[in-house]
Amino acid sequence: MSQNDVEKKESKFSKFLEVISGSFAPIIGVLAGAGLLKAALAVFSQLGWLSSESGTYIVLSAAGNSIFYFLPVFLGITIAIKLGGNGYVGGAVGAALLTPEIVNLVDAGVESVSFLGLSVNLANYSSTVFPIFIAMFVYAGLEKFLKRIIYKDIQMFINPLISLVILVPLTMLFFGPFGNLVGEGLAAIITFLSDKSGLLAGALLGGAWTFLTIAGLHWTIIPLAIANLANGPDPIIGMAAPAVFAQIAVAIAIFIKTKDNKLKSLAASGILPGSLAGTTEAIYYGILLRFRKTIVYVVIAGAVGGAINGAFGVVMNDFVLPSVLSIPAFSPISQHLVGIGAAFVLGLIFPFVLGYQGKNDVTSNLKVIKPETITSPLKGNVIPLADVNEQLFATNTVGKGAAIQPAEGKVYSPVDGEVTTLFPTQHAIGITSDNGAEILIYVGIDTVKLNGKYFNVHVKQGDQVKQGNLLLEFDRKNIEKAGFDTTTPVVITNTEEYANINVTKEASVSSKNDLMKLEL
Repeated sequence: MSQNDVEKKESKFSKFLEVISGSFAPIIGVLAGAGLLKAALAVFSQLGWLSSESGTYIVLSAAGNSIFYFLPVFLGITIAIKLGGNGYVGGAVGAALLTPEIVNLVDAGVESVSFLGLSVNLANYSSTVFPIFIAMFVYAGLEKFLKRIIYKDIQMFINPLISLVILVPLTMLFFGPFGNLVGEGLAAIITFLSDKSGLLAGALLGGAWTFLTIAGLHWTIIPLAIANLANGPDPIIGMAAPAVFAQIAVAIAIFIKTKDNKLKSLAASGILPGSLAGTTEAIYYGILLRFRKTIVYVVIAGAVGGAINGAFGVVMNDFVLPSVLSIPAFSPISQHLVGIGAAFVLGLIFPFVLGYQGKNDVTSNLKVIKPETITSPLKGNVIPLADVNEQLFATNTVGKGAAIQPAEGKVYSPVDGEVTTLFPTQHAIGITSDNGAEILIYVGIDTVKLNGKYFNVHVKQGDQVKQGNLLLEFDRKNIEKAGFDTTTPVVITNTEEYANINVTKEASVSSKNDLMKLEL
């Protein structure tokens, strides 16, 4: 197989991963919120605080169940849009699977109906994932074909008409049954592995979860978890959950241990959203990637907790992001508490006993921090971090700095120093200057989901670089065409070391122009 063939296969796989992540990303927050509501209702009902027959329960239950029941509709919209089609056509195909005519026949025990002499096997498609995915990939090709052959002035209604007439029967005849078989097959494999060696499976997943999340690869696993929920409880997130609690514990340990008020504030900014909502991005970028020794702690603690949850068969009953509030969504809950408790305790103890600063962490070096001028790593327009469409940067959680709306796809070193962090997805680079400044260059918003596609890195971690050296190139046009914002935050992650960080007043800069002045 030639190198060109390998690259083509990798490109297709990257595109597939991009579609998966881009399809779930818009609705993941609603899924998690609805899952929390369902978990809360289950607790209230068990405690006798709210009768499952009361009107209040029924209304709130409808709110919690809605996105899960109509998941094929929402995914039809997001997948179609991601693939360049009409989102409303995608939603209509998903809705066709859940119309009262079909649902009532399924509930009445009718196994099949005839369509033009062909037998259509009926099934319950609520909460399913794979049937609509298959249908939308076929729709993407159909839509491109129709745009080539249908007169432009009538495409607005003729294309949807033809698409619905073709796709809905095909989905019920072929894609739906096949998609359900895929989902059931994957669920059976996961259940088999969990039953055979839940301890080993849990250790592997719990240990790897932090790396998967940082690399954006968790988006390929979350759809499997959601698909599992259509057939019963899900063991995947049950085994991954302890890793999240290990991350939170490490942040709490640093919050307690450090005497640096700004580092304490940074740790606190990750603890609250992690504990309440299961969102730990601030911990990744503010703690783990800065103090790389802590990554080892999280991996070990996550593996231990994951092994415990896997051995005990802990499962997720409703889709949630692992957090304190979502604990009731897991069962058996007592064993789940043991698993996440073990991960939390280990994550808390390691930084106290072994410390959190490694010899390669800039903050542990004896280097004296000096005032410094940071040049722009890119050519483009300068905007305040507050205007960046990512709260992690807009709120200065990672550090102060500026953002560049790039005019070209080249990133240069803004200082003389060392490449101390290189993300596996190639979209972000951390550099430590010879004067002690820690600089994170983060190309694009959510571009981690591209898994390295459209990026070409010219350095490796540990390289010494000079100001103006080319660090990486990226295909700006194709990244934007894929639906991503290429705005690039340039932040000083050790902001607390400086009295002032003054950003240029210029509206635009060329690479190597002054961007920031760091004052002590």
